Amino acid sequence: MRFNKKQWSWIFYDWANSGYGIIVTTAVLPVYFKSVAQGAGVSQANATAFWGYANSFGTMIVSILAPVLGALADYPHNKKKLMKVFSFLGIIMTFGLAIVPSNQWQILLGVYILSIIGYSAGNLFYDSFLTDVADNTQMDSLSSNGYAYGYLGGVMAFILFLVLQLTSGFGMLSSYGVARSSFLLAAIWWIIFFIPFLKNVKQVYSLPANPHPIKASFERVWLTITHLRKYKAAAWFLVAYFFYIDGVDTIFTMATSIGMDMGITTTTLMLVLLVVQLVAFPFSILYGWIANQFSTRKGILLAIILYFGICLYALKLHSTVDFWILAVLVGTSQGGIQALSRSYFGKLIPKESGSEFFGFYNILGKFSAVMGPILVGIVTQMTGKSTIGAASLSILFLIGLAIFLMLPRLTTDK
Repeated sequence: MRFNKKQWSWIFYDWANSGYGIIVTTAVLPVYFKSVAQGAGVSQANATAFWGYANSFGTMIVSILAPVLGALADYPHNKKKLMKVFSFLGIIMTFGLAIVPSNQWQILLGVYILSIIGYSAGNLFYDSFLTDVADNTQMDSLSSNGYAYGYLGGVMAFILFLVLQLTSGFGMLSSYGVARSSFLLAAIWWIIFFIPFLKNVKQVYSLPANPHPIKASFERVWLTITHLRKYKAAAWFLVAYFFYIDGVDTIFTMATSIGMDMGITTTTLMLVLLVVQLVAFPFSILYGWIANQFSTRKGILLAIILYFGICLYALKLHSTVDFWILAVLVGTSQGGIQALSRSYFGKLIPKESGSEFFGFYNILGKFSAVMGPILVGIVTQMTGKSTIGAASLSILFLIGLAIFLMLPRLTTDK
């Protein structure tokens, strides 16, 4: 499928903020924060706990506000304004991470929380713009390419970071200097590739203007909650999504811990992360092709079944080679299941209320990341093996699969 300028501009926002996702959230800031906090006398356990609290708090704030922010964005011209506000909040706070003094770990954590809020809320509006830039026949390909190029953008930004880290070995930068420079890199990457979106993407669908949009947004959210029976397919899809996306997110977030339990080095784990992103690029596009050739429904079913197999394969993890195989398998379906879920939901909802509905989608996507890690933790403690804990996630995929199979076929399904 050929994309127009507006659609490519939408795709490249995913490319733009993926540098933040991989550099700030995943690779650099967790290590940098623990080093800064411990240097200020905070114990290792407390530093880890504070890092977890910060992530949970920032995510929770956005999740709670998501439906109302989405409802507010559905009024004329509001969606892009809100996306700009929160995206620039994320960009400015990412710049801020680079200038916080290294002995001020509390301020560093506060700036990071604000950056999470900007990043997560910006993605809410970005997702909802899918209905403005594509019709139902284009959504699968466009959503898949968005995730694909997001992964590729993250890889490119990460490679630039690795080059920066390599050059620091020649005395150009201290370890703290490398970290701060990486935050600047993530912020600059984000703002440069955000420019096409700002120039070319506009809100197409909206509700009639309202003189009291904030009050009306709260009222609409409550009305939608109390009348979800009018949107049965969308409501039940969100339930199925809650379960299977929990499994997807948990596998990704717990993979590092499982790898460390197996004795895999940090350097190898970083390399694995890079390879997973590279594998996800072509396979995300492949899932878009599968959806167009067969149906979005079949593409999602394929991904859920593959993830169920991945969970069972975790029982066979005994070596670094086994872990590499698991990582590559995750890379083949991680982007695809997320992309097709987004486009499937986009086809179920009324376009003029797209942002409000994607607010609910965002909530379940965020809060789903609670149950999976708890399940893995309990099973791991009971059995003493993290691989069995990972395998227990197969239950979430089975539940999600069972609910998804009960959903009616879309009119575009083949």
